Amino acid sequence: MSMLRTLKDRFRPILAELVGNEALDKVLDLIRPAQDARFGDYQANMAMALGKQLGRPPREVAAEIVARLQVDDLCEEPAVAGPGFINLRLREGALAARLHAAAEHERLAVPSADHARTYVLDYSAPNVAKPMHVGHIRSTVIGDALCRVLRFLGHRVESDNHLGDWGTQFGMILYGHKHFLDAAAYAENPVAELSRLYRHVRGLADADEAVGKAVLAETARLHAGDEENRRLWQEFMPVCLAEIERMYRRLGVRFDHTLGESFYQDRLPGLVDELTRRGLARQSEGALAVFLEGHESPMLVQKQDGAFLYATTDLATIRYRMETFHPDAVLYVVDHRQSLHFEKLFAVARKLGYADVELTHVSFGTVLGDDGRPFRTREGDIVGLESLLDEAVRRAGDVVAANDEAKPGGPELSPEQRQCVAETVGMGALKYADLAQNRTSDYVFSFDKMLAMNGNTGTYMQYAYARIRSIFRKGNVDAASLVGSGAKILLETPEERALGLQILRLGEAIDQVVADYRPNQLTSYLFDLAGCFTSFYEKHSVLKAESDALLQSRLLLCDLTARTIRQGLALLGIDVVEQM
Repeated sequence: MSMLRTLKDRFRPILAELVGNEALDKVLDLIRPAQDARFGDYQANMAMALGKQLGRPPREVAAEIVARLQVDDLCEEPAVAGPGFINLRLREGALAARLHAAAEHERLAVPSADHARTYVLDYSAPNVAKPMHVGHIRSTVIGDALCRVLRFLGHRVESDNHLGDWGTQFGMILYGHKHFLDAAAYAENPVAELSRLYRHVRGLADADEAVGKAVLAETARLHAGDEENRRLWQEFMPVCLAEIERMYRRLGVRFDHTLGESFYQDRLPGLVDELTRRGLARQSEGALAVFLEGHESPMLVQKQDGAFLYATTDLATIRYRMETFHPDAVLYVVDHRQSLHFEKLFAVARKLGYADVELTHVSFGTVLGDDGRPFRTREGDIVGLESLLDEAVRRAGDVVAANDEAKPGGPELSPEQRQCVAETVGMGALKYADLAQNRTSDYVFSFDKMLAMNGNTGTYMQYAYARIRSIFRKGNVDAASLVGSGAKILLETPEERALGLQILRLGEAIDQVVADYRPNQLTSYLFDLAGCFTSFYEKHSVLKAESDALLQSRLLLCDLTARTIRQGLALLGIDVVEQM
């Protein structure tokens, strides 16, 4: 159990008597890591709120809590400060014991969730008829990170890539294939030619209403089962899916299910009939719509011409997931611009009987260029994902080569090793740069910043890991042999103590990620951990420690730091390198 969870358990019975079980979790959330180490390691700040609620002086409430609190085995004597802050400083023995437990545990003694849940995660979800682009990065890496974190905590997770494989974009490609196909280009690179056709027809449709109507007609024929359009759709799908899967392999992302919009088409008529039969949907200007309290406009589920909408498919998808996976929660990692859609979708889902399931839109902001607008090429096109990955690896290769050339003993990596490291560093930098942002904020994309060897970057974190591993290579020490060797962790200096405490906060950081589905809580933790290690390493020699006991202790701290960085990055979908 993490130290924070342990402390909350010690406070729990005392606070339950004061506020009751209903408000208990909210009060327990006021026990947090101290912002300033001068005041201890943790602070309990509930006395002010309780004092107002109970009509008593906050310091008196704090003193009562402290008098009843049983933490002698963990903490030095708690102190009441200011208007009623309860400051807690951990005993060195308790810290060392927990560090030893972490060293001997494959999971670094990070506890599993108290109650395992079943999650469905819906993320990435590109339209298959066109190449993936920079706009798909955020959903893909945030969703993948949440999937990894939840599984690490012991939850059952079903990841589902809800592909756009049935919409108007296919009408554009069908129209383009019939009127503008370059057969030779299609034979050489079908995905590139289909993408060209899509862009060409979209431009025509925007300028000519007749083309737009023709595109909708091609889409309608596809949906109605037209033999030729279905044949072409079945021809397009495998090559499009193969191209998307190639991008996912490069990113190290996988899904349990890839069920596109087409999978749900035969379920839509029955769903709309049920909505109508139950009085949830009614006619509105020839269309069928569900009217929702608090919303100016209804949610359309069937157009006047009988066609269904994305909302209809999403409702059918919810029903399928409920019947198939029986989830406790369904998370949609989707652009913030879809917020209104999900508000309506979830409201209708609750009317259908899914009120007890957590339905959450994990929204995120936009990737911007230097001009503050969505990130595009100089030509004004959206940046393709593959070109983005290629450029990240190329630039990472330059960083790796420069770092290798600057080593005091000369370069250590072969050209092949440099390329392998560059791929890992480039992918890691790209993912970390996105995950380190507060997901609800827009951010400006910068290759230079994300590949910097200092600051809160993936490159810095990978370098921190590699630097620690170099200590063991230089000392010819087998890190695995330290565990179980009888070596003791000694926390005799402020820097050693601060590093040990930060190592033990991994579980707390992971809990913060899940609390609001924000992976940047984990990147912030890792950056602080690397900072603690730097402060320790700059002041204290490891391989030239003053005694053998101190050498073993510091090596254990180094190994624990490296393992923690590796585990934290793995939860973000980022690999490490042993040399850099």
